[in-house]
Amino acid sequence: MTLDGVLARYQDEDLVVVDKPAGLLSVPGRGPDKADCVVARVQRHLGPVGVVHRLDMGTSGLLVLARTAEAQRALSMAFAARQVHKRYVAVVAGVPFCGMRDEGWTDVRLPLVVDWPRRPRSKVDFCRGKPSHTRWRPLAVEVWAGRIATRVLLEPLTGRSHQLRVHLQALGHPILGDDLYAEPPLHSAAPRLLLHAAELALTHPRTNQRLVLTSETPF
Repeated sequence: MTLDGVLARYQDEDLVVVDKPAGLLSVPGRGPDKADCVVARVQRHLGPVGVVHRLDMGTSGLLVLARTAEAQRALSMAFAARQVHKRYVAVVAGVPFCGMRDEGWTDVRLPLVVDWPRRPRSKVDFCRGKPSHTRWRPLAVEVWAGRIATRVLLEPLTGRSHQLRVHLQALGHPILGDDLYAEPPLHSAAPRLLLHAAELALTHPRTNQRLVLTSETPF
């Protein structure tokens, strides 16, 4: 089912999982020019929905919305307790060094804090930052706009603002198309932020059944 350009991957009386397109806000921003968003489009078809997590405007992929207060509370607690499994696909500049790997995965543990003078940016800060943990592994080496790049699979084990984008920039391999963390040549190397929420696994808040959803990467 498509809801004003937003594809619903799963829905029942408790929740809906949609495939957010890149360039669309998850929730309303400030001002009438930022009213269009996933929540507004879904509500026009399904009635009130509650937010349990968000995707950056430039990020595409799977987004969960609650349809009851009970589901919103349970899902919010599951996200906070890191009981929701998420995987993203990104294309980053260059070829990252894999370092010490566990079954092909490399860990990034760099503390993050909001960079208040340059909001909405975040930054690595070893004094004031909150613990932040990302796992990644390479999928393929590619060429974008004449530049060597690497397609990577990402697992955020914490949920800090812009965590994946900042961690990859800190490694020296920003995501192509990133208007906040990539230098202009790397920002312009792709038509959008090359970051997609491709997999989501969670426990249904009412039935306790495990839901596993996937979304094909559109780049």
